[in-house]
Amino acid sequence: MSGRAQLMWDEAVTGYDFGPDHPMDPVRLALTRRLVDAFGLDRDVDVVSAKPAGESTLRLVHREDYIDAVKAASADPGAADTAYGLGTVDDPAFAGMHEVSALIAGQSVGAAEAVWRGEALHAVNFAGGLHHAMPGGASGFCIYNDASLAIARLLELGAERVAYVDVDVHHGDGVQAAFWEDPRVLTISLHEHPRTLFPQTGWPEETGAEGPAEGSAVNVALPAGTGDAGWLRAFHAVVPELIADFRPQVLVTQHGADTHFEDPLAHLAVSLDAQRAVQVACHDLAHEYADGKWVALGGGGYAVVEVVPRSWTHLVAIAAGRAVEPTAVIPEGWRQEVFARTRQLAPARMTDGRWPVAYADWESGYDPADRLDQAVIAARKAVFPLRGLLA
Repeated sequence: MSGRAQLMWDEAVTGYDFGPDHPMDPVRLALTRRLVDAFGLDRDVDVVSAKPAGESTLRLVHREDYIDAVKAASADPGAADTAYGLGTVDDPAFAGMHEVSALIAGQSVGAAEAVWRGEALHAVNFAGGLHHAMPGGASGFCIYNDASLAIARLLELGAERVAYVDVDVHHGDGVQAAFWEDPRVLTISLHEHPRTLFPQTGWPEETGAEGPAEGSAVNVALPAGTGDAGWLRAFHAVVPELIADFRPQVLVTQHGADTHFEDPLAHLAVSLDAQRAVQVACHDLAHEYADGKWVALGGGGYAVVEVVPRSWTHLVAIAAGRAVEPTAVIPEGWRQEVFARTRQLAPARMTDGRWPVAYADWESGYDPADRLDQAVIAARKAVFPLRGLLA
């Protein structure tokens, strides 16, 4: 197995563009790629462009009629069929939509193949993590569900246990739905409570289909306003114990940056430093329980200058084995490019000034009257007994 990481990148992924007024601004991808390069991380990863996902690959998750609808909308955006979630406010149709969506999916599938085959120990596709797309429809800025496709490809290649950990502020509903009946896939999602945020799913009681898959879906629904200490407490109270029990052959993680306190579309209050701490934790879990096999994806994130490029550059650096120190000064050349492209002032350092982030371990005790602890208790009580674990 190669000890090097792969960074999946094709400049054409920046064509995933819903228009100038849409929050999913592809500049976040371009700026992340430039910041990765500004820190010299290209020397520590193999930069690879995978081919677009073909129709047979897309059909591992998506219905044929939906793929046909995406192709039709891609060729003629004005004729997009809203019955498939296309041509809506969230998912406007645009020319070339199928091609660029398949390209992003192909990068995640390629990452999964490289890790499974031992061509790379870790692989990162920060353009991916489009976790809301359903088998038969677009949803939440997501056309094809690259995360689900990567997992489905791992299963096709012979994997018997794949764990998926999603720390985007929104519930990873599309991935949960894709593997609802499949006990080979453990899906864990930490997200803002469905009472206050799209897609209004991800309740603790959603635990997988009855039968062998029951207990294979895990949902930690966090109260709005949760900050660093609560977010990390919840992650460590649920995720490591489940991963240790499941012992996946590959760990797939989704690192939406929209948990950040500056994100305009959600209501958590997490810092860049806490996001980095969870990235480190996922890396360590992969090494402890999955022989280091780690596929890391991007996701949401709509503070496209201040947050997303820094968060995902940390992710790439951690995967590359050359973590960027939180106190590191951001190269001036990148900051100048940010201003030239966006007319916004770029951050000066790779931290929000909260490193190291402190939190209280679950084992130290909990408060049943605390809203954060109530969320953790609900998740543990719903799933842990189903897996033979103490809640």
